[in-house]
Amino acid sequence: MSSQNKFDGVKPMEAKSSELRNTASTQRKMRHAGLFALFVGPAFLAFALIVLIPFFTGMYYAFTDWNGVTGTINWVGLDNFKYLFTEDKQFQTSFWLTLRYTVVAIILTNAVGFGLALLVTRMLKTRNILRTVFFLPNLIGGLLLGFIWQFIFIKGFASIGQLTGLSFFKLPWLGDEKTAFWGIVIVSVWQGAGYIMLIYTAALQNVPQELIEAARIDGANRWQTLRHITLPMVAPAVTVCLFLTISSSFKIFDVNLSLTNGGPFKSTEMLALNIYTEAFVNNRYGLGEAKALVFFIVVALITVIQVTYTKRKEIES
Repeated sequence: MSSQNKFDGVKPMEAKSSELRNTASTQRKMRHAGLFALFVGPAFLAFALIVLIPFFTGMYYAFTDWNGVTGTINWVGLDNFKYLFTEDKQFQTSFWLTLRYTVVAIILTNAVGFGLALLVTRMLKTRNILRTVFFLPNLIGGLLLGFIWQFIFIKGFASIGQLTGLSFFKLPWLGDEKTAFWGIVIVSVWQGAGYIMLIYTAALQNVPQELIEAARIDGANRWQTLRHITLPMVAPAVTVCLFLTISSSFKIFDVNLSLTNGGPFKSTEMLALNIYTEAFVNNRYGLGEAKALVFFIVVALITVIQVTYTKRKEIES
C-alpha cells in the first residue's frame, strides 16, 4: 500500500515537470518569433509594399483594359496577350531586338570584364589605379551616361573624324539603325565591364598559384593554363557574371532612353522602353502590364536555365 502511494506521487511530479518544459519551450519559441518579427518584419513590409503588392496588382491589370488614369477597369481576359502576339508588330520587333542585343552584350561585357581582370591581377605598379579607372563608368547613372555618350557620338566623333579623316568617326552613329544599335552596345559594355571585372578579379585572386606554377613547369603555355586551370577555377564567378549581365541586358532602359530614345523611327526601341511607352505615353496601362508580365516570364526562364546549366558545368569541371 505504501509502495503504491510512492508511485502515485511520482506521476504527478513527472507530469508537472513535463508541463513546465512545454511552457518554457513555448515561451522560447514565442521569444524567437518576436525577435524574428522585430528584425525581419520591417524589411519584409518594405519588400511587400515595393515589390510584392505592385507585382500582383500588375498581374491583375494585365488582364484588363485600364488606361492608368480613369477609375473604369474592364476585364478583358487574354485579349491583351492575343494582341501582343498577333497584331503588335512593334512589340515583336522590340522583343527580337532586345534578344539580339542581350546576346551581344553578354558576350562582350564578360569578355572585356575578364580581360580587364587578367590585366589588373598582374604584378603591375598601376593595377590599383587601373581598377579604379575601369570601375568608374559603373558609378555614372544610366541617364547621365547616355547624354554624355550622345554628345561624344554626335560632336566628339565628328570632330575626330574631321581631324583624322577616318571613316569610322564619320559614321552617323545615332542616325542609322545599325550604328545606333552598336552605339548602345558600346555604351553598355563600357559601363558594365568594370563591375564584372571586380567579380572576375576576386575569383582570379583565389586561384592557387601552385597549380599555375606546376602547369608551367610541365610545359603548359599561357593559353593552356588559362583554359585548363584558370577558367575551371573561376567557374562560380562565370555563373554570377552571366546571371548579372543577362538580367541587366534584358532590362536596359535608361541608356536606351537617353541615348537614342528608341530612334531612329523606333529601330532601337528595346523591350523595357516599349513597355514604358505603352503604359505611360500611350496610356494603355493594361496592355503595358501584359507586356511586362510576358517580359518577366521570359527573363525568369532564361536566367533559371542559365544558372542551372552553369552550375552543372561547375560540378563537371
